[in-house]
Amino acid sequence: MKHFSDDEMKSLLPTTKTYSVAILKAGPNYDSPEAAQIIWEHGRRNFGLRAEGVLQVVLPVADSSDVCGIGVFDCSVEETVAIMDGDPGVAAGVFVYDVHPCRGFPGDHLR
Repeated sequence: MKHFSDDEMKSLLPTTKTYSVAILKAGPNYDSPEAAQIIWEHGRRNFGLRAEGVLQVVLPVADSSDVCGIGVFDCSVEETVAIMDGDPGVAAGVFVYDVHPCRGFPGDHLR
């Protein structure tokens, strides 16, 4: 692992940008008979948000916790809340969510 000097850190930290992180959790209707189709439409919407560049990273979570996914949005917390409130899974009570402000380095990506 590369060691970063104090000067390198001081020059890199100002290059961060504000993002919002949405943590999606199972809602009261997560196990309803209609949930599978609603989750499919939620996924379709995520594809559209990714194509628009609004949803920078989408990470479905596949474990036994109540966390269903994490999304990194290239917009403010308020804009992210509005987007999430319009999600079909949230509207149907299949999902609930929390949104948090965060900072990241533009250009970071998954490998």
